[in-house]
Amino acid sequence: MRGLVLGVLALALALALAAGCGRPPDRAVSAPEVTRLEPANARTASLRTYPRFGDSDPFDWEGRKPWSYPVHGIDVSRYQGEVDWRQVRRAGVAFAYIKATEGGDHTDPRFRENWQGARSAGLPRGAYHYYYFCRPAAEQARWFIKHVPRDANALPPVLDMEWNHRSRTCKLRPDGATVRAEARKFLNILERHYGKRPVIYTTVDFYRDTGIGRLSGTEFWLRSVAGHPREVYPGKSWSLWQYTGTGQVPGVEGDVDLNTFRGSPDSWLRWSGQI
Repeated sequence: MRGLVLGVLALALALALAAGCGRPPDRAVSAPEVTRLEPANARTASLRTYPRFGDSDPFDWEGRKPWSYPVHGIDVSRYQGEVDWRQVRRAGVAFAYIKATEGGDHTDPRFRENWQGARSAGLPRGAYHYYYFCRPAAEQARWFIKHVPRDANALPPVLDMEWNHRSRTCKLRPDGATVRAEARKFLNILERHYGKRPVIYTTVDFYRDTGIGRLSGTEFWLRSVAGHPREVYPGKSWSLWQYTGTGQVPGVEGDVDLNTFRGSPDSWLRWSGQI
């Protein structure tokens, strides 16, 4: 009798286990994640990483060098003249920032040509505004919005804040509190319009004089052509680093600014909105 009972129990257990097998397997839960990773892998594979561009006035880097980062880009304005964007992309450039506006009444005459050319070449691009200290931030933000299309695929817009030592029309140098307050107004207006928080580009002396780095919730693009940002901007996090203004890139005549992204190829694809 005892053997019969044990046999019945074993049969019942087997049937229960068989019924449980009708549930979706555990790996089905992670299937969407695998699907998301496939495009990233494909895009990463097509991304040209660790390019080494020429430089007409190279710096003798010590410690971690710019080309130890995998993702590099350029920033351009009318001074670069006509750009062969397809050649630029083939050379290993992964992104471009293009000057759009300055102050509240100036547009870069090559903005539209560069904006469309980079897009046609399949190169991720964003626009930047050069800040003018003799106009209100809100007025400058509206000027930028008037001239830069709202494009969900574009990189976050950039606010370029630096002292202009050569300006013939504006010698004003506001104090740090004023600079930060005006920058915040500009960033907020653009974020509401484009749906992306703008990045701030700045230089060593401006960063030191104004405390612009204290702005919270803002990513930074730091210029540092004679030392790694961790040495020049101690303790400051950054997303983009402009490491030379005398770069040489096929497709661009003359010198051009070279920049690197801080993270890995996968993190670049996420940051730039490509995945």
